[in-house]
This record gives sequence, structure tokens and C-alpha cells, in this order.
Amino acid sequence: MEEEGPYVRAGGRLPGDPVPDPGLGDSPAPMPESEGRRISYTRAVLRRLPVLLLIAAALYDYLTPAEFTAAPLFTAAPLVAAPLYSRRGTVLTGLASVAVVLAIHIRLGIVYDTDALTEVATVSTVAVLAVLINLLVRRSSEQLASAREIAEAAQRAVLPEPAERIGGFEIAARYEAAQEGAFIGGDLYAVQDTPHGVRLVVGDVRGKGMGAVAAVAVVIGAFREAAEQETTLEAVAQRLERALAREGTRRDGLDAFEGFTTAVLVELPHGDGVVRIVDRGHPPPLLLHVDGTVGTLQVREPALPLGMGELGVWPDRAEEFAFPGGATLLVHTDGLSEARDSRGVFYDPAARLAGRTFRTPEALLGILAREVRRHSGGWMTDDMAMIAVRHPQPLSPGVTVPVPSA
Repeated sequence: MEEEGPYVRAGGRLPGDPVPDPGLGDSPAPMPESEGRRISYTRAVLRRLPVLLLIAAALYDYLTPAEFTAAPLFTAAPLVAAPLYSRRGTVLTGLASVAVVLAIHIRLGIVYDTDALTEVATVSTVAVLAVLINLLVRRSSEQLASAREIAEAAQRAVLPEPAERIGGFEIAARYEAAQEGAFIGGDLYAVQDTPHGVRLVVGDVRGKGMGAVAAVAVVIGAFREAAEQETTLEAVAQRLERALAREGTRRDGLDAFEGFTTAVLVELPHGDGVVRIVDRGHPPPLLLHVDGTVGTLQVREPALPLGMGELGVWPDRAEEFAFPGGATLLVHTDGLSEARDSRGVFYDPAARLAGRTFRTPEALLGILAREVRRHSGGWMTDDMAMIAVRHPQPLSPGVTVPVPSA
């Protein structure tokens, strides 16, 4: 039976565990939007700081007696510019520092004094060092950009975009990294058209980094094989459990590997108008009807997350729900439902989507991604994976589909 209302159990925790209070639990509260504005303002000020330092140093040197020196300010300008500016900008800042020092010394008639020559030599040396620092920073940035490209390629290889239509269903998938510019993480999804219907999995691996990515690859690889071969969704879940257990043994213990994986497995039989779900400790899917109502497909007996079979026998049971024509199924990770605003309030997808309709599954996911980032002030604390599947709208009586001529 379909149950209305938002769910209260999130991925990455055992069934029945409470959602942590804002600011507590397994992830910190997101940074407020005002904090993000302050950071942007600070960055803008820093980019102007070398120029401000040069102006302040010039005024100080010109307006004070000759025995006073602004050398610390002149040397600070190119050093500040090194990590912020391009190589050309750093060189120009260094040259400007030396030029201003010389100009002031000439104006004051002390260009050949010992202290003046020492100041010019100091500023020149620091300017050269600033250029070298800039080269090192740029090289590190290039290496980071290369690493991001590799991560993006790995992400696309592990989580390829599904076709827009599979088995007669309209499908869209989206992966949103918590940090802008990051591409790889522990959330996963996969879609497979099989003789038993369209099957999909959405999951969340406990942990981050390459260990989580390895677990993602194991789960997806096992799913694609099992989805074709197993006749029931429960058997697919058991295959995933065994695959993680084997990988854990090979890596000297699954806990060292990454721990557990929450997941939802979904089966959409061809032409039956139903959806079957096996929940392994994951947020339940939402069903968006054509009239704007939203239902939560909460199974009565969710099982333990994948990779926790050693804690006890908890049999998988697929539950069946109606999937009427024109409705859209939304399966997501807890990065969507646990996004918090500056007051610690969670984003509630069931409440936010109620009363709304969307042109396509892709449009739905795009709007959700924008709303979540806006809700969290752009400071998401967890990655977010989503799949939206729309059941084809049945034709009205008497309507025929034209058959193209040969």
C-alpha cells in the first residue's frame, strides 16, 4: 500500500536510526549563505591587496623621513600577488615594486645611499622569489586540473549517463558533488533493461575517496550482471551482498574496504503498471502523480544495508506499488533529503514537490539540483545522486499511433 508523507530514515545509517540533529551526526551543518558572501568579499579584497600595499608603501616612503623605510610593504606586494595573479601579473607587480622604490629614492635624492641600495636589492630579490612561487602554484593548479579531468573520466566510466528512454520509460540521472569541481564520490546509480523489466539501483557507500569509488564499482558491476541473470529482485540484492563480501575478503576485511552501502533496488516490469522495490537501509523513492500529489514508497520491512549480512539474517522482500501512466518515480540518495539551510532545516523533497508537475524527468532533476543548492546556500555537505523514471502516458481510447510507410 502506498504511504503518503515524507520519510524519516536516511541512507548511511541503520534502519530505525534517527536523523541527527542539525549540527550533530555524521556531517556538519552547511555553511550559511552569509558566510559564503563574506568569503567572496575577502577574496575580492585580497586580489586588490598588492595594489593597495604599493600605494601605502609609496605614501609612507615619500611622506616620512629618509631613515624610515617601507621595505616590508614593498616586499609584501609581490608575495601576495604570487598565489593570486597570473605569472605576468606577478612579474608586473614585482617590477612595479622595484620601480616605485627607485622613483621615490630618486625623488628624495638618496638613490646611492647604502640603506637605499639595500632596500632596492631586498625588494628585487623578493620579487624574483615571488615569480618562482607563482610558477610552483601554477604547476600545482595544472596538476590539480589534470587530476580533476581524470576523476571526471572515472566518474563517467563508472556512472555513465543512461539513455533517455529505456524499455519504454523516460529516464534521467544526475550526480551532484557536494563540492563544486569534484566529480567522484560514494553515491551510485545504474539502470539496466532486462528480460524481467527495467531494473535500477541507487545507493550510497559509507565513506569517501577512492575506497568508496572502489565499492561503487563493485556494486554496479555486480548489479549489471545480476540484473540480467536473476529472476527476482530479492536475488539481485543477494548477489550484491555476496559481491561486497567477496571484495571485503579479498581486501582483508570489508570494514577496511568501506563498511556498508545503503541501496534501493527497483524493478519496472514491462507494461504491468507496477513498481517493485527492495530497500537496503536507503531513503525510500517518491512517486509524483500527474495531478501533483506525491507519495512515499516506503516498504514495510526494509533490510540491512549491503555489506552488513554478517550481523544477522534479514531476508529481502520486494514490495509492489502501483505505477500509473504519466507518473514519475524519483529515487535519490540522502544528499537530497539531508541538505540543510543556515538554520539547520532539512530540505524535504516530498513537501517541496507536492502540487507541482514537470515537463520531463531531466527537468525535474535540474530543478531539484538548483533548489537544493539554493536551500543549502551553496554549501552542500554530501554528494547527491538521483534517477527519475516516467511511466509512459497511456493513449486515449480511439487514438492510434501512425505507422510509417516502408
